[in-house]
Amino acid sequence: MDDVKGSNGAKYECLLFDMDDTLYPMSSGLNFACRKNIEEYMLQYLNIEESEVPRMCLELYREYGTTMAGLKAFGYEFDDDEFHAYVHGRLPYESLKPDPVLRNLLLSMPQRKIIFTNADREHVAKVLKRLGLEGCFEGVICFETLNNPPSEQTEYNEEQEGNGVFKVGESEPEEDAAADMVESDGDGFRPRSQILCKPSVEAFEAAIRIANVDPKKTIFFDDSTRNIVSGKAAGLHTVIVGSSVLVPGADHALGSIHNIKEALPEIWEGEEGEQLEQVIQSSAVETVVQA
Repeated sequence: MDDVKGSNGAKYECLLFDMDDTLYPMSSGLNFACRKNIEEYMLQYLNIEESEVPRMCLELYREYGTTMAGLKAFGYEFDDDEFHAYVHGRLPYESLKPDPVLRNLLLSMPQRKIIFTNADREHVAKVLKRLGLEGCFEGVICFETLNNPPSEQTEYNEEQEGNGVFKVGESEPEEDAAADMVESDGDGFRPRSQILCKPSVEAFEAAIRIANVDPKKTIFFDDSTRNIVSGKAAGLHTVIVGSSVLVPGADHALGSIHNIKEALPEIWEGEEGEQLEQVIQSSAVETVVQA
């Protein structure tokens, strides 16, 4: 198989993958357990009224992308690492099993492959290890990547082993300290969060710069409709995972990440010209998925 990495004629040069509920199914139970842990943290460490916690947790998630980002926006003070350790430290990782089928699929793809997640790097490492996907990705864009303080920002070292964390470098977007309020999805305005995360288009633009990819030659895979909408707004090709029907902003729909080869065979085609030639020559190919 020809390596199309960096090829000017390649249709796609990079594949950006969300991780949670994308590389493994929601039925694993991690999503539910994570939400319960967040609610417990809000109750025990932030002293929020128990009756308010479920509603507040959900509303902040919807408004800010993550409940954590919303809590920070409303002035709650807590250590990021301690929050992640509590929320992710007690997840039922044992429910995740090695996925050799997905591993083989990923390793057969000639493009660059990068994880793009709101989660912290320790959680990413645990999930990839449980799934048996270590070494399948060039790097990881995660919470620490987008939210490191300036004193800790360093460039990504391309010589490090796969699954390395991209560090924020000079290409990281500058914050506007004066703009501390933003328009809400509902009526009026809401406090701006200091945390950069999906589904904000700014997070996607930052990820594109950090990974140094051409969005027109990059496919983004995610299970969240709102992330798909933002990915499309940032210029990426988009694939909704976990749905058999298209959602707003999606170019393709995958009931499961394992269906990727059937839905997107062009990932394995080196160039558009080669793909077209093979379609013409093969009467067995009836349709070609267009991105």
